[in-house]
Amino acid sequence: MSDLTRLKQDAVDIFLAGVGAVDPREAVIRHLSLNGDVLQAGDARVPLSPEGRIFVVGCGKGGAPMAAAVEEILGKRLYEGLVVVKYGHLAPLKKVRLLEAAHPVPDEAGLAASREMRGLLGTTRPEDVVVCLLSGGGSALLPSPVDPVSLSDKQAVTRLLLGAGADIGEINCVRKHLSQLKGGGLARAAHPARVVTLILSDVVGDPLEVISSGPTVGDPTYFSDALGVLEKFSLLGEVPRSVRFYLQDGAKGLYPETPKPDDPIFKTVTNVLVGTNAMAIDAAAAKAGDLGFATRILSSDITGDTRAAVELHLKTVREIVAGASPPRPPACVLSGGETTVVLRGKGKGGRNQEFALAAANGIKGLERVVILSGGTDGTDGPTDAAGAIADGTTVLRAEKAGMDPEAFLADNDSYHFFEKLGDLLVTGPTLTNVMDLRVMLVGGESREGRREKGEG
Repeated sequence: MSDLTRLKQDAVDIFLAGVGAVDPREAVIRHLSLNGDVLQAGDARVPLSPEGRIFVVGCGKGGAPMAAAVEEILGKRLYEGLVVVKYGHLAPLKKVRLLEAAHPVPDEAGLAASREMRGLLGTTRPEDVVVCLLSGGGSALLPSPVDPVSLSDKQAVTRLLLGAGADIGEINCVRKHLSQLKGGGLARAAHPARVVTLILSDVVGDPLEVISSGPTVGDPTYFSDALGVLEKFSLLGEVPRSVRFYLQDGAKGLYPETPKPDDPIFKTVTNVLVGTNAMAIDAAAAKAGDLGFATRILSSDITGDTRAAVELHLKTVREIVAGASPPRPPACVLSGGETTVVLRGKGKGGRNQEFALAAANGIKGLERVVILSGGTDGTDGPTDAAGAIADGTTVLRAEKAGMDPEAFLADNDSYHFFEKLGDLLVTGPTLTNVMDLRVMLVGGESREGRREKGEG
């Protein structure tokens, strides 16, 4: 195995170590336990009534393993459950029903699932407990549009916001004001039952009101904020009329606001964060250390435009290569978060593949440098790849094959670029999601160089 091939495999192993540390099943088991008639959720103790029932609901890419863990913990105490997952994320369960739906743009299956969930929550009583499981993708998987907004209207809004480069907080601000379950709506539907929510964060900074659009968290945003997001991206005239009129009328007080943090319904709600991007980065750093790399963590909350983020990372790598910045090679630089891409072309790809392609030019010709960018959920954008891997030979190999990296970048076609080079990062669905993880490796001196110096 060549030094470069080994370095690329090290990058993959470090990435997978980070993903493994936020396994949804293990995250739930660490934070939830049943001790007699008390349900322990994080630091909260929830007494269980002898007459009470325990329901499980939820949505997100990590829903199946999270539900499996809850079934294992609760055993016979579990009464009934319904969790919505992304297509292809099913798993065998005993009492919890799993329904599949689309992500990132909601579909009819998600709409039907949300109706079923609202019906189930409508049967709860004050002595019952609802365990809610949330993970990345939950906003799209559980669409429950307000009247008179249709599913197709919400689909159009989602596509417009994604294409404009809106971040997840901005997208979810709009979604919450067009939904019956988001922005505290699920807690309202479950009231007066006690609600315990276990949350796997896919949002920078882990704001509970943003993750899966905060279905069990008071919403601090208002109709005016949602309108402000559309105005910021010049989309107010582009969104369906039903959306524009509903938000404008809501801002005038003609429709009820989402429940706010001081609403009494949240006095019986417990929200527990069970997995984060920072946890994944820490595990990746530990793996890098085991492989002999000195490690530096840039940040777990990298946001903004993907190509702008690339420049920050390239600057760090170049400084390490030049010996102007620690750590000394062999070095590993890690970062997390979630960047955005403004779509200008008609190609296929995702923010991680675009990151790797944009970075490839910046490391052209550099020896022993590898940059991996991947989504911890195993799916980057509308593709079957988690991301991609670039190295100092990427652009040279592409040019030799008659491919112009800049043309692929301009067309947002990073998937086909890396597919042709055999450098896509394909993991399959990981059943977790804590945003993205980037691994940048600068190898030590090559074996050939050490031989020339008589060092090995």
